[in-house]
Amino acid sequence: MRIVIIGAGKLGYTIAELLSNEDFDVVVVDHDEERLEVIKNNLDVLTIAANGSSPLTMNDPDIRGADMLIAATAVDEVNMVACILAKKHGVKYTAARIRDMEFMSEAREYLKENFDIDRLLNPEFITAKEINRILMTPAALNVEDFANGKVRMLETKMSSKSALIGIPFKDLAIPKNILVSMIFRNKKMIIPHGDDQLMPDDNAYFIGEPKGIEAFSKEWLKHDVTRIKRVMIIGAGRTGRFLAPLLDQQDVDVKIIDKDKERSLLVAEHLRNGMAICGDGTDIDLLEQEGIAVADAVVCVTDDDRLNLMLALIAKHLGAKKTIVRVSRMEYADLMEKVGVDVVLSTRLLSASEVLAIARQGGVISVSLLEGAKAEAVEVQVRQGAPVVNKRLMDINLPKECLVCAYVRDGKTYIPNGASTLMEGDRAILMMEMAHSQKVMTYFKGRN
Repeated sequence: MRIVIIGAGKLGYTIAELLSNEDFDVVVVDHDEERLEVIKNNLDVLTIAANGSSPLTMNDPDIRGADMLIAATAVDEVNMVACILAKKHGVKYTAARIRDMEFMSEAREYLKENFDIDRLLNPEFITAKEINRILMTPAALNVEDFANGKVRMLETKMSSKSALIGIPFKDLAIPKNILVSMIFRNKKMIIPHGDDQLMPDDNAYFIGEPKGIEAFSKEWLKHDVTRIKRVMIIGAGRTGRFLAPLLDQQDVDVKIIDKDKERSLLVAEHLRNGMAICGDGTDIDLLEQEGIAVADAVVCVTDDDRLNLMLALIAKHLGAKKTIVRVSRMEYADLMEKVGVDVVLSTRLLSASEVLAIARQGGVISVSLLEGAKAEAVEVQVRQGAPVVNKRLMDINLPKECLVCAYVRDGKTYIPNGASTLMEGDRAILMMEMAHSQKVMTYFKGRN
């Protein structure tokens, strides 16, 4: 499968890296030869120095007729033109990075219908939705929903006081509708087996129906499931301007701070009860005056990763209960978690995971990259003729780096065991190590 990426910036690089690691035939196009040199020296991809929105470029034999084109430059108009030209030169599927908030809110369907763009990618909107989902599930480090909301995955850090600590899973009497799907310990992924056990500071992933997860979180993890009421957002860039109205519409008391007056006014127009404050997010007096000590969560989404880290540390020092930080560079994530930031999200990885789900095809519905893309949760529809169909899971010999966590059949959610069988049309949720994804997916794709 040949995939063309227009734009060798940070997002383009991340997408190219993920796709090349799965042995897709990747072509990266950019007019900036220095950027291309970085990609050429680090990734096994073909690079072309050219204008990605030129008809001459699209006529290149390495681009014309490609299976997919992702336009990921920083300019919306260039991305739209690239997609239009790509379709006229036989490219089967196109995706465009669109950052303009008006395009996403008012002209989304128009762009798809009239510009032949199959998928619109807005990294900031994707990030805002993810932060909103985490905030609406108290005590979660990460929340993912699958199968149209019928299955929920909850990530949490295990406390040394938890009653689940130190008990082998074969002796752990948790509800049958809840599964421990993965443990992440000391930067290593563990697919749990009977003799494994949870340890303090593990990142543990639990999966089940949403209501079951909520009840389990409250009873077994002793999470305070009190609804988030007060959120302070520092940074009124695109992510902040998407997130603040989302929370405001759910009756959350939102305050968003940015020293740019124009940005503050833009977000204020979309708030019913929330407040946009033009001020310096590093001003401790301002933060205290606006009630950071009583905030249920402080979300740091400025355009500067290092500033976001500093703001999160200030917020913790002043009494904020939970901090969420958006990063562009994932290499900062480990440092942030070590110094006490509760949740670190990468805008680039969130967007790249959507592209990966499209590229894999073969029944793949969604891909959620976890732990800095070391692991992933995949929702797949079991295809006719797939090796797993009508066989007991214990007889399939799936790689040990993979676990079938749940499946949905006829609208009902099941937590499987070794004797469970998957049928054609089931939606299965898989947890696996990223390095073994290609091998795992062959078990769920049809023979054709």
